[in-house]
Amino acid sequence: MTQALYRKWRPRKWDQVIAQDHVVKTLRNAIQADKVGHAYLLSGPRGTGKTTTARLLAKAVNCLSPDLANRPCDECKNCSAVNEGRFMDLIEIDAASNTSVEDVRDLRDKINFSPSEGQYKVYIIDEVHMLSTAAFNALLKTLEEPPAHAIFILATTEVHKIPATVLSRCQRHEFRRIPVMDIVSTLKTLCTEEKIDADEEALILIARQSTGAMRDGISLLDQLASTGERITLELAQLVLGTATNQLVIDMVNAIQASDTSRGLEVIHRALDGGSDPRQYARQVVEYLRNLLLIRMGNDKQVDATKESKDQMHKHSQSVETAALMEWMRLFNEAINDIRTSWQPGMALEMAFARAVEGSQTTASKPVIEKQTRQPENVTAAEPKVAVTSEPKKVEPEPAKESVREQVKQTKTETAPIVLSSSAGGRITAQDIQANWNTIRAEVKGQRSQTEALLNSHKSLQIKDGALVIGFASEVLKSKMESAENLDVTRKVIHHLLKVDLPIVCIVVSGKTSSSSVGLDVDADGIVGTALNLGGKIRQ
Repeated sequence: MTQALYRKWRPRKWDQVIAQDHVVKTLRNAIQADKVGHAYLLSGPRGTGKTTTARLLAKAVNCLSPDLANRPCDECKNCSAVNEGRFMDLIEIDAASNTSVEDVRDLRDKINFSPSEGQYKVYIIDEVHMLSTAAFNALLKTLEEPPAHAIFILATTEVHKIPATVLSRCQRHEFRRIPVMDIVSTLKTLCTEEKIDADEEALILIARQSTGAMRDGISLLDQLASTGERITLELAQLVLGTATNQLVIDMVNAIQASDTSRGLEVIHRALDGGSDPRQYARQVVEYLRNLLLIRMGNDKQVDATKESKDQMHKHSQSVETAALMEWMRLFNEAINDIRTSWQPGMALEMAFARAVEGSQTTASKPVIEKQTRQPENVTAAEPKVAVTSEPKKVEPEPAKESVREQVKQTKTETAPIVLSSSAGGRITAQDIQANWNTIRAEVKGQRSQTEALLNSHKSLQIKDGALVIGFASEVLKSKMESAENLDVTRKVIHHLLKVDLPIVCIVVSGKTSSSSVGLDVDADGIVGTALNLGGKIRQ
């Protein structure tokens, strides 16, 4: 039987551990100084090197090389025995299968026996969070004061399930997800050594699918290599169930062009081609995120080939930042909706339809332009435009007291909407601030919980065509980001100001006040930025 690639290429020396330098450096220094601890806790996502590092530490403390800096040497008999799985003093325990207190008591009874081959007996307990509460309690005393010849190495993917009494007795090392390009570099080396013919684009796709887990990436490469063909991007997409990059680009183009028939055709083509709906939605979100990063001048964070990056640079110039954020939100919600939907494709179709509807209203901004530019064509231009729900303003007759009272009551109930004449055809932060009380009153009539959240805001800004509302805490921000609260607020703003504004919620400094963006201060300017950072205007 052929050995799996991830087992065959498991690191055997410290230098071969990928992207965990912060852990490797600490452990190597401890070995060189002969100050190895009695208990370690290795935590982090799967496939990032926790068990591998534990075995390297077991090899290092039992290595026979006289040079401490060269341990493990991977040449002595003890290192060879560990590599071959026959080292008697290395005991690996799967906590998922041995969860009972009896298993821990058996370990506690045997730990007092001296090592048979090496200097230390090393106990590696994998998935230690699976131990029962009684088992943890039975392990505590031994973990705190083990025999001088014993070392415990605990590994877990869910460190939050480990009791605090155990955490306090261990040296904790956190493993991180491995960057995509580091995985790609390792896969290229494996392809060279194993004589596997693979395209770079296919390796990048494999690395992305592995989500930062090196073992997953090597396993996917092993799976694709079993086909006996050259590993191309098309083959990788077919085997992994992902859509082609062109289908993702076609989806974004259809949203931009508001072409509903073309967009629905793209969705059905992707699903009929065998793509997983959730995976396709993830690909759309990832592509939109890459466009957003490029627009924000952070293209170094985009993991793609040079040709793909060049194409994204061109595409990003034709999309507004606010639109990208809104589309990302819609398709991200679709990823969650697909889980519970009886028709997975329906969530994608709804996300696409909402994105098209949003792009139609935000791309053309006709109402505000007409309202602000209309005074140029009339003889008596006024600096402010009052917009009411009635098509014509009827002056009350002085003789009729009832009509006068009715008009007076109407004025007290709803204030007129005021738009700045210098806005240049676009909504500004001053417009929002000037009409904020009216917006809140309208929202309160529809959903009082939303109005309470809006009342607790700390700042209001207009950034890249989106309304940015600042809150003092993450709790208020997350509550406001619920679909019900955002929908009510957007509809009210559209009803009153005749414009569709995407809403973005952020957490701001506690020093920022709700008046940080005032009527005389441009939120996009230097003064507005200074106010949002805690500055004050002296009267």
